[in-house]
Amino acid sequence: MGWALVAAEPHHRKGWVKRFDPRFWTVDFARPMMASVVATAPDALRVEAVFHNRQDLAGLIWEAEDRWDHPLLAYETGRDFRHTQLRFRWRSDGVKPLDALHGPTLTIEGRDAGGAPRAWYVRLWNYAVGAAEDAVVTLDFDALDGGFLLPGEADPVWAGDIDRMFVSLVAPDYDLSEGVLAAPAEGWAEMRDIACTGSGSVLAIGDAVLPEHGLGIANGYDDCYHLTPARVVRQVVGLGYRGDVVHYVGMSHFMRLTAAGGGFAVNAAGGVLNAPAAAWHAALAGECKAAGLGLIWSLSYELFDAYCPADWKQRDAAGAPALTGWVPPSTLLSPANAAAMAWLQAAARAFVGIAVAAELAVRFQVGEPWWWVAEDARICAYDDATTTALGAASVAIADVRGPLDAGQRAMLDALGGLLAASTAALVAAARDAAGEAGLVSYLLVFLPSVLDPAAPELRRANVPLGWAAPAFDVLQLEDYDWVTGGRGAETAGARAAMIARLGYPPGDQHYFAGFVLKGEDRALWAPIAEAAAAARRAGVARTFVWALPQVARDGLTAFDGEDEEADVQAYDAVDFPLAIGREALVVTEFSTQIVSSPSGHEQRASEWAEARMRYDAGPGLRSEADVRALTDFFRARRGAARAFRFRDPFDQSSAVDGGAPGPTDQRLGFGDGSRRQFALVKLYGAGEAVQERRIRLPVAGSVRVAVDGVETAAFSLTDAGELLLDAAPAVGAEVRAGFQFDVPVRFAEDRLEASRATFLAGELASVPLVEVRAPW
Repeated sequence: MGWALVAAEPHHRKGWVKRFDPRFWTVDFARPMMASVVATAPDALRVEAVFHNRQDLAGLIWEAEDRWDHPLLAYETGRDFRHTQLRFRWRSDGVKPLDALHGPTLTIEGRDAGGAPRAWYVRLWNYAVGAAEDAVVTLDFDALDGGFLLPGEADPVWAGDIDRMFVSLVAPDYDLSEGVLAAPAEGWAEMRDIACTGSGSVLAIGDAVLPEHGLGIANGYDDCYHLTPARVVRQVVGLGYRGDVVHYVGMSHFMRLTAAGGGFAVNAAGGVLNAPAAAWHAALAGECKAAGLGLIWSLSYELFDAYCPADWKQRDAAGAPALTGWVPPSTLLSPANAAAMAWLQAAARAFVGIAVAAELAVRFQVGEPWWWVAEDARICAYDDATTTALGAASVAIADVRGPLDAGQRAMLDALGGLLAASTAALVAAARDAAGEAGLVSYLLVFLPSVLDPAAPELRRANVPLGWAAPAFDVLQLEDYDWVTGGRGAETAGARAAMIARLGYPPGDQHYFAGFVLKGEDRALWAPIAEAAAAARRAGVARTFVWALPQVARDGLTAFDGEDEEADVQAYDAVDFPLAIGREALVVTEFSTQIVSSPSGHEQRASEWAEARMRYDAGPGLRSEADVRALTDFFRARRGAARAFRFRDPFDQSSAVDGGAPGPTDQRLGFGDGSRRQFALVKLYGAGEAVQERRIRLPVAGSVRVAVDGVETAAFSLTDAGELLLDAAPAVGAEVRAGFQFDVPVRFAEDRLEASRATFLAGELASVPLVEVRAPW
C-alpha cells in the first residue's frame, strides 16, 4: 500500500462549487433528539428530525471552513459572504413554522467590521414570501438585518467575516421551558430550488479522483450522522476506494427512543429505526448504488449505555454493567436476553430492508460480538438472563487470566455456545429479511480482546466453535490496538490461531487496518499502512481502512493498485557477494540546507532524520570470476530496479568496537506488561546529540537478547526485522539486544561496465551502490 498524509496544496486539482450546495450542509443537535440531512436533488435538501424534550433544537449548518472533507476534496475557506444572494423555497411540517415565535431563525456567527466576535439572529419570516410552511426566502448578505421585528429591531449583519450560520428547527411545543414531550415529535423541513448568485457565490473545491488502489473503506454512522450521504460517497469515490463499503450503523444514533425512568430507552414500537436515521440510510444506499459501490451493513452488540434497558446489559458478578471506555460509555447486550436479541434482530431486518429496496446486494456483518471483560479481568457474564440460561454451569470466575479449573472452563464453553447461538439467530433474521435477494454474512472479530495472551482460555467464550466455517461466509479480523501499540507482529500468529480454530482460510478473510483516534497521533498511519500491506501479502481477500472520518481528518491518501506491477517486490532478500563487498569504499551522507547571510552567519536545516549510505564495491573485484559473479547478480537485480542486502565492511555489528555482538549492546526500550515487539536500533553519539538508527535487516542467527540483564532465547524476528518476545516483559524491564546487520541497497546505475583490458592493467572498476529506505 503506497500512502501519504497530505494537506491541501495550491496546485492540486480544483473545480468550482456554488455556496450552499445541498451536499455540504450539516446538522447537529443535543441528545436524545435526532436529525439528519439528505441532498435530494442538485438544488434541494431535506432535514428529518425527532424531538423528545421541549427544549430540543436542531441546527441546519453551513460552515465557512470545510472541516469534514479530505484535504484533496474540501471546498475553500470563504468567510466573506458579501456580494452573495441566497434564494430557496422553504417547506416544513411538524416543526415551528416560519411566522411563529421561535420559528426558523438563521443564526450567523462571526465578527463585525471591527473584528469583535458577534452573532446575529435573522428571522427567515422577515425575508419570506408565501405561507408559513411553504414560502420563498430571499437573503441578500449585503442588506441583511437580524432582529425579530423589522425595521424597528433591525440589527444590520456585517457579512465580511463569518464562521458559520445555521437555521434552527424546533418542535411545535418549543417554548424555552424544560421537560419531556408527551410523545416524540417528528418533523421535517426542505430547502428546494436553492440558488446562490452574486460575485461571492462561487468557491473553489478539491476535485481529485484518485485511481482505484485495491483497498476498501469502512465508515460509521455515529461519526458521520451530521453529513449528507452524498458527501460521504463523494469522498469514498474521490479517494479511490471501490467495491463494498463497510458501514457500521452505530450504537447511539439510529434507534427509536421512548421516555423511561427519567431518561430514554430504545423502543421498537413503530419500528426500530428513528425517522431521521431511516431517511439517511435509504439515501446512503441510493448514493452507493448510483456510484457502483456495495454496502456491508455492520450491526454490533454495543449500545449507548444511557439508552439500554437495565436487564439487557451484560453484568459482572457484582452486578456492575459492562461499560466501554468511551465517554459517555456504551454497554454490551447480553446474548442470553431474549428481548435484547429480538430488538437486535429487528434492527438487522430494518437495515436489510433498506438494502433490498435500493436493489443492492445484501451483505450483513455481525460486528465484534463478545462477552465483555473489564480492565481488571472480570468477565461480564452474570446478568440474570445469562445466569438463568447457564443454570448450574454458572460458576465464579474472578479473573479470566491464567489457569482456570474444569468448572470455569466449562462455563466459558457454555458462554461460547450462547454467543454462537445468538449470532446464528441474528444472521438468520437478516437472511429472512433478504428473502430471494440472498445474503452474504460476515463476522468481525477484534483480535486483541478475544485472543488476549494473558487470558488464553477466554477464546472458549469469545471465539466459540459454533462460529467455525461455514457458519459465516467471510471472517473479518481487526487488531488496531496491537498495530498502534507496537505489537503488530502478533497478528500473523493470531491469524494462524483463528484459522486453526474456525477454519476460514485467508481467501475467506478480510482485514481491517486502523484506526487513529486523535489527530495528534496521525503518525500511527505508518504502522497501520504496513499492517495493511502485510495482510494483502498474507492473501486475505480484502483489506479495509478503518475509518473514513479519520482518513479525511488526517489527509490519508492511498495509491498503487493491486495490479501485476504492484505485486512485484522492489526488494530481494539476497546478499551481495560478501567477498566482493569486503573491500568496498564507504560514504556516509546527510542532506542539509544551508543559507548564508552577507555577514557570514548561517541557517542550517537537516532534511534527513537518518544518514544515507553509499558504497563503491569496485575495489573488491579481484578476478574474472568476481566480474562474472557480479554481472550475474546485476542482471538478476534488473540493474537499479531491485534492492538487496549489503554487508557494510566498517559498520555491521551492534557492538561498540564492531566485534561480535553481545546481548546487552543496544537498549531497545522498556516493558509495559503487554508489549512484546521492539524495533532493533543502533545508537550513535551520546547525550542530546545521540542518533537512533533503525536496523531493518539483522543477520539470521546473530541476534542476542537480554531482558533486565538476563539473556533469553525466547524470541523470534518478524518479517520486518523487529524483535518479538515470547512473553511481554514486566513493567519497567529493560530490553537490550546485540546483532549483526545488513544495509538495504540497490545499484546506483542501470549499467555495469567491465573491460578485460583495464582489469588486467590493474585499473579499478566502479560499482556504485546506494542505500534505500526500508523496503517494507
